[in-house]
Formats: sequence, structure tokens, C-alpha cells
Amino acid sequence: MHESSFCSQLISAHCPHWLLACAAIHLKSAWVMTCAFETQDNTIVAAGGLDNVCSIYSVSAATSGNDKPIRELAHHDGYLACCEFIGPDKILTSSGDATCILWDIDTGSTEMVLSDHAGDVMSVSVCPSNPSVFVSGSCDATAKMWDLRARSSVHTFSGHESDINTVQWMSTGYTFGTGSDDTQCKIFDTRAHFPVAEFADDSALASIISLDFSKSGRLLFAGNDNSGCVVWDTLGSPVSPLDVLMSHTNRVSSVKVAPSGQAVGTASWDTTLIVYA
Repeated sequence: MHESSFCSQLISAHCPHWLLACAAIHLKSAWVMTCAFETQDNTIVAAGGLDNVCSIYSVSAATSGNDKPIRELAHHDGYLACCEFIGPDKILTSSGDATCILWDIDTGSTEMVLSDHAGDVMSVSVCPSNPSVFVSGSCDATAKMWDLRARSSVHTFSGHESDINTVQWMSTGYTFGTGSDDTQCKIFDTRAHFPVAEFADDSALASIISLDFSKSGRLLFAGNDNSGCVVWDTLGSPVSPLDVLMSHTNRVSSVKVAPSGQAVGTASWDTTLIVYA
């Protein structure tokens, strides 16, 4: 969980018409667990946490000093763990109530509630090649692949021994990674339905909290609760990482590779953001 009273707006290099604008959006909840930026129209951001609500904010309004939400999506019975936009008018959320919800942002209504998990759903990731497909990771130690057209999960991926805290697709849309409290990262191929690679550093046992892949998929960046971001070669050793970035002093709660592939950012409970380039 990220303890914060504001959501910092990160300026996208794809939006030169408002490149010089920034805003701090003050939130009702002091415990923010997730935020997301809509990257097609670049007009809205979302955030949520222990208030159980996904709040949607207008970028233009926030930069003008109005940080009131334009929508408050309330249906979950537990904390909001993750959210991800599907285009400019849909958003997917996951929750401690063990469900994922697809929302219509324009109307503020639920389009479908997906409830096949048996534990808190900690993370979701929308397939980059097919926005109707997403994966989720849960405290039931499984990852699931969902097809919104079928309105249900289409496969369950097992192999972890504890909570899955993070899931992330590779850019190809065929494989995705998972990170778990069992200290392991795994890569699953959706065509094989089982792990095709597993990574764990026995010398630095720590829960994996967040992960992302380099643009090519060759590197896997895994943030953990031992202040580190471990860098793995996805074609290399499963026990000896390429590097460990140890600039933080507390849990690395989020890792994200820039769209250009030229930098990676980490966010931590030590209240800092670090960009490596």
C-alpha cells in the first residue's frame, strides 16, 4: 500500500500540447494502492485504495486547480488493489473482495463483475495485442486469463506457492510474468499453459511486489519488499540475476519501463521515485 494524500501526475512524452502542465490531485483516502493514466486520449487519470472506490479525474480540470473526481466508481466490497484503462471509456479494477470489475466510465456503471478467484485479486494486466483479454494475479496463488467476450476466465495458471502480487504481459501478448510472496518470478506462455521460466535469488529472499519487462522482453525488472529491484535476463540464469538496483531504503512497490524502452522507474515506500536510464 502506498501512504499518500495526493496522486502525482506524470507527464507523458506523447502529449506535447500539455507537456508543461502538472497537477497534484488530493485524494480522500490517505492509503492509495493503485493509480493509472489513460494513454489514448490523455485526458483522465484514476486512483483508489482502502476507500474501495476507483476515482476518475480530469487532467485539464486538475491542472486548472479543480481536483474533484468526475466519476466515483463504487461497487467493490474490499480495497482497490489495481486498475487499468481499456481505452478512454472503460476501466478494469481488481479488489480485496476477490473480484475484477469492468466499468463504463461515461455512465459510472459496472459492465461485468468477474469472480472466479478465491482470494484478493492484487493485480491485473490487459493484453497489449487484444484488449478483450487480461490476466489477474491473486492471493489464492493462481493467475487467471480472462476473455471479456466470454465474460469469464478461460484458463487458470498454477505454480506459485503463495500470494501473487503482480502480473504483467510481455509486449508480444503471448506471455506474461508473475511475482509472488514465495520470492519467485515466473513467465507463463498462454499457448503452453504452464511456466516456461522461473527466477529466484536464494541469496536475497524477498516477496516480489511489482514487475515489468524491457521493451524487447529480454530483461525482467522485479521490485521486492527488501528495498531492491532485481534485474533478470529472461534467457539467462534462473538463480543469478544480472543486477540488483538497491537505491531505495524500503519496499519497491511499483516498477515501470518507459514506453520508449530507454528508462525504468521505481517507486518505493521510502517516499521516493527513481528513474534509471
